[in-house]
Parts: sequence; structure tokens; C-alpha cells
Amino acid sequence: MQSPKPFARIGTRGSPLALAQARLVRSLLSAAHSVAEDEIAIEIFSTGGDRSQAENTTLSDIGGKGVFTKEIDDALLSGRIDIGVHSSKDVATGIPQGMVLAAFLEREDVRDAFLSVNVKDIDSLPDHAKFGTSSIRRAAQAKRLRPDLQIVPFRGNVHTRMQKLLDGVADATLLALAGLNRLGEAHRATAILDTDNFMPAPAQGAIGIAIRDGDGQFSDIVAPLDHAVTHSSIAAERRMLAVLDGSCRTPVGALSSRNGDMLTLKGEILSLDGRTTFRAEASSSDPTALGEKVGRELLSQAGDDWQTRFLS
Repeated sequence: MQSPKPFARIGTRGSPLALAQARLVRSLLSAAHSVAEDEIAIEIFSTGGDRSQAENTTLSDIGGKGVFTKEIDDALLSGRIDIGVHSSKDVATGIPQGMVLAAFLEREDVRDAFLSVNVKDIDSLPDHAKFGTSSIRRAAQAKRLRPDLQIVPFRGNVHTRMQKLLDGVADATLLALAGLNRLGEAHRATAILDTDNFMPAPAQGAIGIAIRDGDGQFSDIVAPLDHAVTHSSIAAERRMLAVLDGSCRTPVGALSSRNGDMLTLKGEILSLDGRTTFRAEASSSDPTALGEKVGRELLSQAGDDWQTRFLS
């Protein structure tokens, strides 16, 4: 006799953070629809991004953001799962046809956290210290403040990265504070970085929920989890990133805030060495138009050939 079909099937990566996020979504769905958590299945997928962790390569070298979502997206579109749960900053701006980001949980802290076993902050690092990151945004922002730093590739979950710091692979690294908070690991941070020098990645700190486009049943199921302010902020930031043709090959920062009906978006693009920065800011009640405007202003400042000049 076949087991009854679950109320919902969630697809996720198997990292500790991804599982924590999927379990949070399961808990919220359980409460919203008065169903037992064990009626909501969680299916774990190994993505190309996960399989490449041991190689310690940069994300740009292995294909950019989509490497953390492809297998989950494929399972969603084939009907194997009903919901994909993602760290929104890992979702490419060009999502597969037939899929939609239908809901976003309330956003966590957007800031980056500094981790080191030797010093308290980036200013305290010795000359020519090894700075571990595989994010070209964080690398560029760190080099902007400390041009002497040596950037070394640095990937893995929180505990893997802490061990790498202990082993001397790098003297310091950065992680999203949101992830540390969700894992109960915020005590690992020796400093929380200000957003003026370290503007976060677009969509950082937000959990996104993907469903099949046109799936009315699951649109209704995930709707109670959608946080309207977060949704509009992510829409603006992702639109800005799309205008810039942004990917893991592009050092781009975004920071949004809301005051009443008005959303303000700040954006920046950097050269790989951090020596050149362009910034723009605007406000609007229309998130998509706002992201478009900030993106276009950044392109106007940098020039049409900015990627050739600053990213090569």
C-alpha cells in the first residue's frame, strides 16, 4: 500500500544552513495550514555548487549563482517536489521558464560578519594578511579598504571555514550574519561590518520560495509566508542586478530600506581590485521601476564597457 502523498514536498540543499532554512519553511507552513510537520517532506539535493566545495574554486569559475539551485529547479519543474527553498542571493536573475519566486520570508540581518581566530576586525589584520573569500564582491570591498590583503579562495560551511582559519589557510574571512544567526553561530563573529564599506549582496539575508509558475494550489499554500516588505525589497534589488547583468563574476552591492510606501535602494558596482566604485541611490513606490532606475544610473556612471574595463 502506497504512503499518502505529503501535504507539500520541499527541495533543499543539504548544507546545515540550507536545512535550517528548509525546516523553518516547513515549520511555518505547518503552523499556517494546521498540518503536522511530518506531513511536509524535505528532500535533499546535492547541487553542482556543493560538489565543487572541495575544489575551493570561486563561484565565477564554476558557473555563477545557478550552480546552487539547478538540481532543485529541475526537480521542481519535473514535479518531483512542490517547493524549492533557497538563499535568495544564490538565485540567478534569469530563473528557468516555468518557475517563479512566489514568496520571501521576513528578511534577516543583511550585514556581513568578520571572522578571525587572531584579530578582531579588518583594520587589525597584519600587512599582506591572507583574506579568505570566494565572493568577488567581498574581495573587492576588502581590497578597497586594505589593498595589501592577499585574497585566497575560501569555501565551505561555518565549521569548515573556522577549521580553515585554525589551520592557517587564511587569517580572516567574511560570512553573512543572517546565516550565522539562523545557525545559532553569531558568536563566531568578531566584528559586524558596516554597510557603507561592505554593502551586502543583492537579496542577502532573505529566504526565497520557488514554485511552478501557474500552480494555483501552491501559490495559495506559500502565500501566508510571504513578507510584503521583504518581497518588494528583493524585487528591486534583483531588478537592479538584472540591469547590470550581474552574476558571481560581478562585484555588486545593494541595500534597500522602506519608509512608509517609499522604498529606497542604494547600489554599487566595483572593480575587482576595489580601486573604482560607482554608487547610485533612488526612491520609489514601485520596486521594479526602482531597481531599473538604480541599475541604469550605475551603468550611466560606469559606461557601457564597464565589465570589460573593470572585470578583466
